[in-house]
Amino acid sequence: MKQSSSINRENLKKGIFALLFSNLTFWVLIAIIAGILLGHFSPANGVKMEIIGKTFVDIIKLFIGPIIFLTIVLGISSMGDLKKVGRIGFKALLYFEIVSTIALTIGIAVAYFFQPGKIDRTGLALQDPSKFTNAASENFSWLQFFFSNFTLQVLVAAIVTGVLLNFYKKREQTILVLERFSNVVFLGLKYVMYLAPLGAFGGMAYTIGKFGLATLIPLGKLMLSVYLTMFLFVFIILGGILRYYKINIISILKYIKEELLLVLGTSSSEAALPSIMVKLERMGCSKSVVGLVIPTGYSFNLDGTSIYLSMSVIFLAQLYDVHLSFFEILSIIGILMITSKGAAGVTGSGFIVLASTLTALHKIPVEGLAFLLGVDKFMSEARAITNLIGNSVATIVISKSEFDFSELNLEPVTDN
Repeated sequence: MKQSSSINRENLKKGIFALLFSNLTFWVLIAIIAGILLGHFSPANGVKMEIIGKTFVDIIKLFIGPIIFLTIVLGISSMGDLKKVGRIGFKALLYFEIVSTIALTIGIAVAYFFQPGKIDRTGLALQDPSKFTNAASENFSWLQFFFSNFTLQVLVAAIVTGVLLNFYKKREQTILVLERFSNVVFLGLKYVMYLAPLGAFGGMAYTIGKFGLATLIPLGKLMLSVYLTMFLFVFIILGGILRYYKINIISILKYIKEELLLVLGTSSSEAALPSIMVKLERMGCSKSVVGLVIPTGYSFNLDGTSIYLSMSVIFLAQLYDVHLSFFEILSIIGILMITSKGAAGVTGSGFIVLASTLTALHKIPVEGLAFLLGVDKFMSEARAITNLIGNSVATIVISKSEFDFSELNLEPVTDN
């Protein structure tokens, strides 16, 4: 009896270790820890790992265009009812604007409460601000943003194609071909995702090696304020929205933990876009809603970015001891409601958006953006994670409002 019990315990241990070592989440965590250690103890080598993180994200980006196009086209064409497409699009955009405005307001409120700009600025030196000013005054425009944003172009092309396909005589045959091609694309993505630990390792090693932990001390209060604000936004605002539909935010976060870890390691929410679409469908959201809401949300529903932008503006105002009236604060919210929609798709575009906002205000020195360079990289993880969670919640809400949500399925997915 004792021997049998001992054998069972041994088999259980082997099973646990086998499950652990075959779990992608485990290896991503190990990779993140290894990246932090390498970047901290060997900064030069850590910086060299940038190529690994960038290469992984670049490979993932190859899948984003085809997946967005195929998902949206199949989603719209399978609906058959074009009125439903317009209804979902309108609901999504309305939801995006309301929630992102709440995010902007919370960011400003917390910044005023904690006053992260009231910090010791000794040792900080302004860099050449001309690139920010030039970017704001010469390069930033909605037309240029559209032509430089590949994701947005694919989104528009997919919507037009999906609508036109509904009028095509051989619609069924075309849908069948597209579905087969879609299966091939997702199969290829499945194998690429096995490289996720390498991407997380490279991204984290570069971040720590390049900027170091010690350089964050002067701006630590700002960084902590941003993280706290995003934490409150996720669990109070987004959690409250899900609670209305009798869904626990914790269960959702556990379900998408692999994607959250991937975003943490790569600092890019784009890296998780394909897999989050698959998971939301498996959770119970309809394919048509996922195909419309997620890609659109990556350009128009940037909750984390909205919080970061609003807090950064107030931070710079406090840094330069600039008093802002209530009307000017409302103006900041109004301007950021528009300019924040241009903060997606291009690395570093957040600085261009901030420069555009500050230029429009004509009160806060644009050169103050240089103060944010030291911690921007470390806040990018929080922005990307909050953006991902926000878009996931938006998809669930729109699916629920359309009564197009099957029974909630949060069981772990095993593809092996």
